[in-house]
Amino acid sequence: MKKYFALLALSVSFISGASAQQDPKAGKILDQMSAKYQAMKAFKATFTQTLENDAAKVKENLTGDITISGQKFRLKMSGQEVINNGQTMWTYMKSENEVNISDYEPDEQEISPSQIYTLYKKGYKYNYVQEAKEGGELVDIIELSPEDRNNPVYKVRLKVGRIDKTVKSWQMYKKNGNRYTYRISKFQPNFPVDATTFNFDKNKYKGVKVIDLR
Repeated sequence: MKKYFALLALSVSFISGASAQQDPKAGKILDQMSAKYQAMKAFKATFTQTLENDAAKVKENLTGDITISGQKFRLKMSGQEVINNGQTMWTYMKSENEVNISDYEPDEQEISPSQIYTLYKKGYKYNYVQEAKEGGELVDIIELSPEDRNNPVYKVRLKVGRIDKTVKSWQMYKKNGNRYTYRISKFQPNFPVDATTFNFDKNKYKGVKVIDLR
């Protein structure tokens, strides 16, 4: 049921530790990136997620897309659809034609898609690594690490476009050997949304089984 959460593993909630010395160059780039996304009314990103574990000889690819507006989001991935209107969350599983309804409590969520571009502001150390090219485009690589040493994630690498300040890809490294790579294949800024975008309409899912967990 929580398989889809792998997409936004970058948004894992970290317990904030003591303040750490931060790299000002990395901080400036992250602030520019964050400001760009927050200035948009909404945006949509199509992505590919690759899970690799060398020791277990695992390599899996998944594709999906996510639409975000403020605290609201709609995520489609691997036969699941997760919709959040800021108060209520619907998790629809296509194979079972079933939807679970729960209250949205961001403080209790393992991840928060709407915070993906502001997460670095609390609970992270960040450093500028280097510049590189991805898809023929110059990017800045920034490494983040959680201040909480008990966190299963020990490193995240972001690649931010030098020109447009959007996130091109990122990698997340976990202590269990899993490495997640996320590549944005299509980005649509100021994506049009309305009242129906972030609400589940059961009339569009014939015969859906509704499980209300509130």
